[in-house]
Amino acid sequence: MSLTGAMFTGFTGIKSNSVSVDTVGDNLANLNTTAFKNQRTLFETLLYRTIHEGDAPSDTSGGTLPRQIGTGSQVAAIQRDFRQGSLDPTGLQSDLGVDGDGFFVLSAPTGENLFTRDGAFHLDATQTMVSSNGSPLQVFVADAEGNVDVNTLANLVVPLGTTSQAISTTEAVMDGRLDPQTARSAAGAIVTSGVLRTSSGSAATESTSLTSLVNAGDLPLFADGDELTIAATKGGVAVPETAFVVGTTGSTVGDLAAYLEEVLGINTDPATGGTPGVRIDAGALVIESNYGEINAIEMDETSVTNKTGVITAPFSFSTTAPATGEGVTTTFNVYDSLGSKVDVRLRFALESKSDTGTTWRFYAESIGDSDLSPVLGTGTVSFDPDGQFVAATGTDITIDRANEGSTTPVTFSLDLSGLTGLASPGGGSQVIMDNQNGAQAGIMTNYSIDRDGIVTAVYSNQLEQVLGQVALATFTNDEGLIARSENVFVAGPNSGDATLTTPQTQRAGAIVAGSLEQSNVEIAREFITLIEASTGISASSRVVRAADDLLQELLLLAR
Repeated sequence: MSLTGAMFTGFTGIKSNSVSVDTVGDNLANLNTTAFKNQRTLFETLLYRTIHEGDAPSDTSGGTLPRQIGTGSQVAAIQRDFRQGSLDPTGLQSDLGVDGDGFFVLSAPTGENLFTRDGAFHLDATQTMVSSNGSPLQVFVADAEGNVDVNTLANLVVPLGTTSQAISTTEAVMDGRLDPQTARSAAGAIVTSGVLRTSSGSAATESTSLTSLVNAGDLPLFADGDELTIAATKGGVAVPETAFVVGTTGSTVGDLAAYLEEVLGINTDPATGGTPGVRIDAGALVIESNYGEINAIEMDETSVTNKTGVITAPFSFSTTAPATGEGVTTTFNVYDSLGSKVDVRLRFALESKSDTGTTWRFYAESIGDSDLSPVLGTGTVSFDPDGQFVAATGTDITIDRANEGSTTPVTFSLDLSGLTGLASPGGGSQVIMDNQNGAQAGIMTNYSIDRDGIVTAVYSNQLEQVLGQVALATFTNDEGLIARSENVFVAGPNSGDATLTTPQTQRAGAIVAGSLEQSNVEIAREFITLIEASTGISASSRVVRAADDLLQELLLLAR
């Protein structure tokens, strides 16, 4: 019986070490498999035959040891090593690696979730990001505002080439410096025409008909249907030309004065100071600008031209009082709901300065406003004695877009908190728009995935939109996962349930885009294990052979 038992014991050694060879073979075969986790075979002894349990020491004896004979070995476990492999940069933005714990979540055709460390993803024909075997990558979904819902999983769809919705501007952020060394604006420029007279010799009033005006030779200045082209400069910037048709746009001198006040963008808000506007005084057109050189209107005999009448230059304008105080102007674009650009101009004039700081008044205008007047409003921005922003008023801007096909009006707020009231070393002020949140429609040209797993679409109009956040699964015991083919795992009885979380939270690692995790198989260690297993098989074979030879000898004795 002992020789027979020795043979069976040897066979167990052969069988156990053969499993180790299988494990090593699998490890080496997957040496270059993405994110493969190597395994090792652990052995344990089989049952022992106990002949005698041994004796305890006594006064006359030192006791005896147990007498047990083992019956061989068996495989105790095949343990998977989940230590992270090295991350190899690939340059492909769809390749993802996990730096730390966690598994990507895939959706199987059966509806169950699969888990993998293999981040070799690509976009399929539906622009869904899938693994090598076609299983979609799962992400936490994001709404239109980019807010991620960590309770809802969905396939990651990256719609390259699709058009984004145009976004209407709701905020414009300004940056720059308003130099307190600027002269205070305390008066507006006054431009006066020559005295306008009727054929009866009386000075014109607001109610005077335009067709009753005559020149020094008693020739009529206007006739019904005459088209007057009006051009001027304001703060050194040309005012867009407009046309006034006598008898259609207006019939009286007062109508023309009101028209000039609108097209020249004179802000008549009492808060601006002075008496800005266009009025008739002693028969002359008097044009008073808002305070500051930046608002100063300049006109001459060519500013109003009669394109169809006999007298082509009916008015002679001259500046009778200059504006005081310097300032600065800036232009920028905002967008309506169709993505159309709308020009906005801000003019800044120093309103006051005292021991408590400085206050500047700004004037907002837009030629994109569908009203005749480009005036949008006025407000102030104040700074403390250290030149730091204190407060701003009048920052809610409305632009009418009637008959433009877009939502009207465009309403946005000016953020002036980035401005300072510090003196400029070179003198002078400068204001620019730092950014605004509107955008034209654009084409999705690219996408990015950051370390938090946030997937961001990038459009040709520089707009970015969050599509979702890559989900990672963690387990109480990774070694309890059950491996399937194609580099995936499923939860096992000893792994615990999957905990779905976002990268870099709880135990989950970070996402490294453009990299793939390599196999953690160590080839030198595998060859050592292979030598040990083959030696074990060889030694066990010798035991079987020796037991067989001795058994044959015993059988010969019996004959």
